[in-house]
Amino acid sequence: MLNKEVLICAGTGCLSSGAQKIFDEFKMILDNHEDLADIKVKKFVKKIGCVGPCSLGPIAIIKPSNTFYGNLKVEDVGKIVNQDLLKDQIVEELLIMEDDNRVVNYEDLRFIRNQTRIALKNTGDIDPNSIDDYIDNDGYEALHKVVSEMSQEEVIEVIKNSELRGRGGAGFPTGLKWEFTYKATGEEKFVVCNADEGDPGAFMDRSILEGDPHSIIEAMTIAGYAIGANQGYVYVRAEYPLAVKNLTKAIEDARENNYLGLNIFDSGFDFDIEKRVGAGAFVCGEETALIASIEGSRGYPRPKPPFPANSGLWGQPTLINNVETYANIPQIILNGSEWFTQFGTEDSKGTKVFAVAGDVKNTGLVEVPFGTTLREIIFDIAGGIPNNKKFKAAQIGGPSGGTIPAEYLDMKIDYESLKEIGAIVGSGGLVIMDEDNCMVDVARFFLDFTQDESCGKCVPCRIGTKRMLDILDRITTGEGREGDIELLIDLGNTIKATSLCGLGQTAPNPVLSTIEFFRDEYEDHIYNKYCKTGKCDMGNQCFTINADECLGCSICKNECPVDAISGENKKPHEIDCDICIACGACQEVCPTDAISRQEVVNNEV
Repeated sequence: MLNKEVLICAGTGCLSSGAQKIFDEFKMILDNHEDLADIKVKKFVKKIGCVGPCSLGPIAIIKPSNTFYGNLKVEDVGKIVNQDLLKDQIVEELLIMEDDNRVVNYEDLRFIRNQTRIALKNTGDIDPNSIDDYIDNDGYEALHKVVSEMSQEEVIEVIKNSELRGRGGAGFPTGLKWEFTYKATGEEKFVVCNADEGDPGAFMDRSILEGDPHSIIEAMTIAGYAIGANQGYVYVRAEYPLAVKNLTKAIEDARENNYLGLNIFDSGFDFDIEKRVGAGAFVCGEETALIASIEGSRGYPRPKPPFPANSGLWGQPTLINNVETYANIPQIILNGSEWFTQFGTEDSKGTKVFAVAGDVKNTGLVEVPFGTTLREIIFDIAGGIPNNKKFKAAQIGGPSGGTIPAEYLDMKIDYESLKEIGAIVGSGGLVIMDEDNCMVDVARFFLDFTQDESCGKCVPCRIGTKRMLDILDRITTGEGREGDIELLIDLGNTIKATSLCGLGQTAPNPVLSTIEFFRDEYEDHIYNKYCKTGKCDMGNQCFTINADECLGCSICKNECPVDAISGENKKPHEIDCDICIACGACQEVCPTDAISRQEVVNNEV
């Protein structure tokens, strides 16, 4: 009898790298294996949500030993079945190598062992399409406790005492928001989950909905009980088809088992949830624009006050939290507010989930206590920068966030610390950049995104971001002018101060923070018409070698990223201007200063 269980990561990241083929191969082999003819394979092989280390997918975890196999190929499945499942022999060559050692246990992986998983407690551990799996992991116990043992005021007090702050970006105290909505008057009240996660590089909320949708249903139902609401809505992006699919099934299963609907747990409390699928407008992540979209109107933000707690959906009191915020609620109810406050810093309690992407060895979902340093995330968890490159900066908080340069690697990540350097936690996107990134181009990329996503309702955001983008386009194509930096700062501060909603108020952040920490790169682009990384096409620029001063040492030739330099050892070298990207790498390493930058006119230097 097979006494092991195979968990296949089936989050979007692993599916994109071939996880479905791995799952199908396990089923096929086990279904047709002569020694396993009398068992139901479905019981032993199941799909789970995002495990975390996306760069190691496809992933299989063997229970109960927690043996971890990563970067799997279809032909590896037979080895796992014949050796591990049937003979209890670990397949050594399929284990992940770390520090010259093969890691056997999933929990011993560098990426996992340094995390503290609260919001991600079940994600990557249970089958998201099995309500029984969720129940077996304390699912719906918090809801039962709330409706059978606690008053509305007691629930709100627990959330307030936990000091949980909203994980969607603003960091507003969750308990206060619940209390405001509870005390508001209206004919009816609503609970809304903001799952319109649109930041480039962010996938925290998506992964929770894909891997643990019942936790969000349970949390929203608890919130409904606390504030006196009987109806909830999950507003989720259409670009998240797997999240929509798993959420839909979870809502149906919750209804069938009376965790949604009438008289939940025979308490007399009624609550139901519907999903609303958004069309992908970034601005609908702003709560008032989201409300308008649910109502069937165009997703335009509106001025505040009144705040949604007093006048939200259809003018009624409405509680809005994002997915990650709700994911913490069942654990706080079950374990208590004092348990939750042991994690984090004095003003930022609990943990935060980050989607770590970019120039790191291991990308994926990371959940750590507030107060963890950027260095710990990048080097202790994500494995550091590949190819022996230097860390240059991190963009935190998505296109609305800011840049953290290398000098702040040891800064604690929390709301207050980031605010001091002009950045924000945001929803949790964390893009790591090595020395080859041009920070002017990075700022242009993020501003291009927010300008394109501007709803156009208010002039500062609609016109101001376009003007800033025009300036950045000029700077990154060699057409920068004296005074452009000052103009960007002036425009950015004006847009922040006068825009209607959070999108416009934070859109200039990447530009302002990169100017603060990397002003020299802006000056190089504007005054020297030079991008030292070669990322920007600066027009008619080329480097040339003075033959009289060239030693023929080939140092520049070896350093050139595009192989534009040719020549024999101990003889003068040449640079092909048709290939040269004017990055300046050759000039930086030349021992005799024989290399200089030149203008190219009519294809001649």
